[in-house]
Amino acid sequence: MAESTTDQRLVKGARSRASIARHAADVASVEGLTGVTIGRLAADLGISKSGIATLFGSKESLQLAATQAAREVFVAQVIEPALGVPQGVPRLRALVDHWFAHVTEPVFPGGCFRTATLVEFDSRPGPVHDAVAADHEDWLAFLAKEIRKAQAQGELVDRDADALAFELNALVSAVSTARQLGDETRVHTARRIVDRLLS
Repeated sequence: MAESTTDQRLVKGARSRASIARHAADVASVEGLTGVTIGRLAADLGISKSGIATLFGSKESLQLAATQAAREVFVAQVIEPALGVPQGVPRLRALVDHWFAHVTEPVFPGGCFRTATLVEFDSRPGPVHDAVAADHEDWLAFLAKEIRKAQAQGELVDRDADALAFELNALVSAVSTARQLGDETRVHTARRIVDRLLS
């Protein structure tokens, strides 16, 4: 009986932690990771500060959890749906389409979490910077790997895979920024450029 009670508490704690981290990612998309504080989340969620502190320990741990939560959302929305598409240019196009949707129909209230936090933490050393940077590098490496798979099939053979991954990332990041500024026309411009890059 005691073991079952302990298991239930662990499950409940994991669910609470995931829910709080997801809300922290929402807050960070609008106010930046520096806006993620134990006090702010306690007020938003109606939870005691001590309850959140028990689950996370520190503001930095909370920021790291928000970064991980946002990464999981990105993987679920952008990467996983595209993996069912055949390798090569079709999969690359699927990745970019889902990526555009992630930016133009954002699940986070402040738009693309990745774009916002990269700018915020690009010059701030520490564990949060390292986590944000590592997530960004993982994404670029994944894109480049998919481009190389296309090249192995005889597609995009005249392109440098790493440079193309960088260009695609820069385009969609620019769209995210433009959209936050209310400029929807850049979405169409970026799509035309992507079509040219992947043709």
